Amino acid sequence: MTTELRRLRNYINGEFRDAADGRTIDVVNPATGEVYATSPLSRQADVDAAMQAAEAAFPAWRDTTPAERQKVLLKIADAFEERAEDLIAAESENTGKPLGLTRTEEIPPMVDQIRFFAGAARMLEGRSAGEYMEGLTSIVRREPIGVCAQVAPWNYPMMMGVWKFAPALAAGNTVVLKPSDTTPASTVLMAEIIGAIAPKGVFNVICGDRDTGRAMVEHPTPAMASITGSVRAGMQVAESAAKDLKRVHLELGGKAPVVVFEDVDIAKAVEEISVAGYFNAGQDCTAACRVLVHESIHDEFVAALAKAAEETKTGAADDEDVLYGPLNNATQLKHVSGFIERLPAHARVEAGGHQVGDQGYFYAPTVVSGLKQDDEIIQHEVFGPVITVQSFTDEAQALAYANDVPYALASSVWTKDHGRAMRMSRSLDFGCVWINTHIALVAEMPHGGFKQSGYGKDLSAYGFDDYTRIKHVMTSLDG
Repeated sequence: MTTELRRLRNYINGEFRDAADGRTIDVVNPATGEVYATSPLSRQADVDAAMQAAEAAFPAWRDTTPAERQKVLLKIADAFEERAEDLIAAESENTGKPLGLTRTEEIPPMVDQIRFFAGAARMLEGRSAGEYMEGLTSIVRREPIGVCAQVAPWNYPMMMGVWKFAPALAAGNTVVLKPSDTTPASTVLMAEIIGAIAPKGVFNVICGDRDTGRAMVEHPTPAMASITGSVRAGMQVAESAAKDLKRVHLELGGKAPVVVFEDVDIAKAVEEISVAGYFNAGQDCTAACRVLVHESIHDEFVAALAKAAEETKTGAADDEDVLYGPLNNATQLKHVSGFIERLPAHARVEAGGHQVGDQGYFYAPTVVSGLKQDDEIIQHEVFGPVITVQSFTDEAQALAYANDVPYALASSVWTKDHGRAMRMSRSLDFGCVWINTHIALVAEMPHGGFKQSGYGKDLSAYGFDDYTRIKHVMTSLDG
């Protein structure tokens, strides 16, 4: 008996559609390695249709009051809560994520973030009107940018989708959102939910591959391109957008240093760092993946971290004891495995370092020690359940090691010394510095990095501002 594959479709101008030429992509459940759905392989005609819909919807949506946009977003948040179990099921099939953790760790912050931006829509800040030249009054207007082309990643398809559309819609923009080709299911479901609330054309979803995303960024209609993805993809988007001077918002890779000083409670630090490193299979650009430990506690810390790794469980989505599910796809499994296979002779695998089972793309919680600063696994993003450990002698060396990577998204410092924590937070060259914690996010605070981690902020009023433009209006007092 053959199981019929689920058929996912684009959502354009208030209706679901197949790709114009009928082409599709197979969608694989990473927990089983089996195809469970097909999604459109969208090409230029589909991109054109989505952009036309968003462009046509923009004037009316732009001209709605902030209160009206707030009402729409609050209804979307309520609907996401009401359809939570459907969203969880779709996301788990997309990614293999544990159902329980998706329910507790993703749905509540997503809903909260939508509600935050619903409020932000009514808090448009600017300088007060005034006479800066005799006889003339100046006013500053904050306006939406226009149509936004947005590309979401496969590690958090739902949540990153929210980070994209919520500030854009709140500010009065219209959206064309593309999910990853490996994780379209939950985004298509979000389109169904949002489509029942927002005016047609305001929110559109097209599925496809990297060529689809490239066509979106190259399209003349969008005023802004926003992507969460790899450094390479971000550079390509920035280069393409430069041709017609689109605004660009890039949230790219990370290689978060976790600086652990000798005065910590080792057991408590290991417990929290291991969770922050292995959550979502380490497929998080802020993951606690690169631990730097003071030499006086290095060996004890490594032993405790290896034990924590051995006690961390990966497995099926309905198993309540697992911390994380599979890697997202076969290519990512090969990518992570490759780092371990290419380790230099001086490196030591303290735990894990292998695939788990013969079905799906599961990988064991891994700890690697004995590494040098210029090793590949230190300098490049693994994006898997792999935590590396290095030793440092003093604060200066810890800071030098921490900053000596191309990425600059997130970091953390673990110490009881307040002055040391403040010195490190000042000098760490990362968009976020956590102190005695790691990976916590709130809607009110900005998330975004420097260097090859990109530019622009997600979440917070800063993230909202990124989706607006500033206009100066000056009027004569003489009438």
